[in-house]
Amino acid sequence: MSPTLPSFAPFPEARWRDHMLPVEWESCLSTWLALTEAYLALPEKDLIRHIKQDESVASFQSAFVNEIAISGTTILGASHIAAQLLRRCFLLCSRLLRLSSTPPPILTWEFLSDFSRVYGKKNAGPPIQAASQKPEAETSLQGLKKSLIQSLDCGVKGDLASVEMRLKRLNHLIHTSPHVAAFFLAGSDFLDGLISCFKIMNPPLRKAIITTTYLCLIGLTEGDSPKYSMLADQLYSLKAAADAHKGGPLNANDSMVAELVTVTPILKQVQHRLENSDAGLTRSKPVITALEGYRKPGANVRPKRLIKRKIDKGKGVMTEDPIDAHGEMRVHRMSQISQIQDLFPELGSAFVSQLLDEYSDNTEQVIAHLLEDSLPPHLAEADRSRDLSPERTRRKSRDIAPRSTPPQLPTRHNIFDDDEMDQLNVDVSKLHFGKRNPEKTTDDILNDRSSAPNKAAILSALSAFDADDDERDDTYDAVDAGFVVNDGHPEDADEQKRKETNEEALFRAYQANPKSFDRDALTRRSDDRAKLKHATGMTDEAIEGWAVMLTRTPHQLKQLEARYSAFSGGQPALASTAWRAPTADSQPEDLDDDLGNASTRGSHDRGRGRGRGRGRGGGRGGNVAGPTGEKETENARKRKGANKGSRANHNRRDQRAKKMSRGGFPG
Repeated sequence: MSPTLPSFAPFPEARWRDHMLPVEWESCLSTWLALTEAYLALPEKDLIRHIKQDESVASFQSAFVNEIAISGTTILGASHIAAQLLRRCFLLCSRLLRLSSTPPPILTWEFLSDFSRVYGKKNAGPPIQAASQKPEAETSLQGLKKSLIQSLDCGVKGDLASVEMRLKRLNHLIHTSPHVAAFFLAGSDFLDGLISCFKIMNPPLRKAIITTTYLCLIGLTEGDSPKYSMLADQLYSLKAAADAHKGGPLNANDSMVAELVTVTPILKQVQHRLENSDAGLTRSKPVITALEGYRKPGANVRPKRLIKRKIDKGKGVMTEDPIDAHGEMRVHRMSQISQIQDLFPELGSAFVSQLLDEYSDNTEQVIAHLLEDSLPPHLAEADRSRDLSPERTRRKSRDIAPRSTPPQLPTRHNIFDDDEMDQLNVDVSKLHFGKRNPEKTTDDILNDRSSAPNKAAILSALSAFDADDDERDDTYDAVDAGFVVNDGHPEDADEQKRKETNEEALFRAYQANPKSFDRDALTRRSDDRAKLKHATGMTDEAIEGWAVMLTRTPHQLKQLEARYSAFSGGQPALASTAWRAPTADSQPEDLDDDLGNASTRGSHDRGRGRGRGRGRGGGRGGNVAGPTGEKETENARKRKGANKGSRANHNRRDQRAKKMSRGGFPG
């Protein structure tokens, strides 16, 4: 019978470790290491008897793994004893997980997740795979799955911080154990809950949901018996969810499926593993192709590669780190490290940076090699938990003169500060995604009179309106309406007059000969075109364009005809050339004027009736066609036939005979 071993002292929490001296801490580590090695040396039968009698073994291992998962291995220190204790505890936990009667405290999902996070997939995978199939572990996972489904379905009404924390903790276990991944994807409730909860605009929670979904789907392709049939069913569920989201009121690129296929290599990994398996792509290839269509445009563009530049070495504070002498760490490198650590939280930043250097900053290639455990030997044996040291040794600067505090950046404020949304006191019923009532139509909104103003409010508004207010309305003032063009601008008046002159000249020419507006070289060289260009000062293109527009607008042609072709009703007065006998009413001046006009006209007129014009009335003797009742008209009518009876046509006959005697020529 083996001797009874002492119990484990509890592993202290952070607030107790801070009060312990280094000597005391080293003593505790030595004691825990010796006791762990003693338990490892026990046969399986004695080990089972000890853990049944002493619960401190399982309690210590659970607390040890939990604290290391939260704070990292740095809390143990850098001594050789701390490293030995970390390895011995792993061996003891692995042995306990493989026992037929494993202690219940280390079969909870919390311990399994922390154990996977501390020791990684390669080391913790086999013992986790064996323990996750035990009834106690399945009971714990079943309770977690049911609780997560309820919390995810509650949405904003649930405890989002708790959901995020549990998903992040669970991701380590899903990444390590394909059995756990298949357990959570059994059925569609868990995946539907993840899709529904992704609609909440909470970036950390969305990141955790994407990581969980990716690890679950990839887990179906791993293990001794990959579940490709279940994987095809889940891919079809994702496609159906993406189609439903695309047909809804929200943005199609804001769905979980679009984010999943964009930021993770899920489709590429699944297709690669299906091609290398016996299952083939007969069933899954169409849905993979359909999911490729949901990839966000421009999301895979790699950031611009920054060039390391030499630092200007002044007299200020300088770092003695040789790496800093070549330049600052590139910003996109830190982004790539964070992306890989989301999927593999147990990896240190220095190890991830070394992987990126090995694979030329190709994030997808690094993730693929990590999932397949196909790293080169020098990387597979490297310390995976090593982090980049943020501490830098500095040397003193010679310039130690005090400087004033730089001005602080101003704080921006707006009208929404300290409101109910800012204080997180808003009623959940007021929050909604997309349209509040997407099924309500325009007719429903118009028929809803609940928000319409009542009759009393309308009458009250009308009573405040003064109908007798005769304030002057200047809406149609000429100046405001733009009707006055030449008001106070002489050059505008000249321009308007020039346009009217050109318009009249063009219209006269168009009436005389429309062919002078033809658009050919012969017409442009014609005399009519040259005269028209000289009169208007316009080019050939402008003249021809005016004619084209005139033919296209018949009403304008009518307006020009009415403006420039209408008869005004007036005609020049023609002086009478007929000789009249003096009457009793005529004055001597009138007779002299008539004789003088007749002689003057006769001296220059070589036509018929030389010296005596013909006509009916005229001069100052009146006009027979004048208004009836006037004195001059009546006198003219009386003189019209005064000498007709005495002369008849003798004068006309004699004049013709005289012309014939000269051979028909006047003179």
